[in-house]
Amino acid sequence: MPDDSRLWIYQSERKFTPQEISIISDALLSFTEQWSAHGDPLMTSFDIRLDQFIVLAANEKHVPASGCSIDGAVRTIKGLGERLDINFFDRTAIAFYRDNAVTIIPMAALRKHFSDGMLNRDSDFINLLVNTKGDLEHEFVQPVSQTWLRRYLPAENVTD
Repeated sequence: MPDDSRLWIYQSERKFTPQEISIISDALLSFTEQWSAHGDPLMTSFDIRLDQFIVLAANEKHVPASGCSIDGAVRTIKGLGERLDINFFDRTAIAFYRDNAVTIIPMAALRKHFSDGMLNRDSDFINLLVNTKGDLEHEFVQPVSQTWLRRYLPAENVTD
């Protein structure tokens, strides 16, 4: 997939088991092989990152994704969630990468974690808002100080 391919990232609240990775891979392979926009096949791919994130990609230079095609992807992810009892749509669960593992923290607890020093400006945040494949390598894991989470830092830790 070219670097300007569009991405959609879905986060699980927990790490996938090997069996779940197999189920997810099979389902996404089947989905991406038939994913289309208004009857035109999309050039697509997927990846499972850190055994906890699903990344869907579409090369929109070939055929742009439409609202209906994006809805189809969402339905597929929701179906996987129901089948595996995984919530891929909790946007209040914030992911960090610490000690070679993903840690999920509820958004409501962020200020406490920052004020207690459990998180700081250099903590690695998992950025689900990455838009393109080219940005995935450099922006998927970022220090808090370079993200929207910076507003949760105590004032003395905000300066660059």
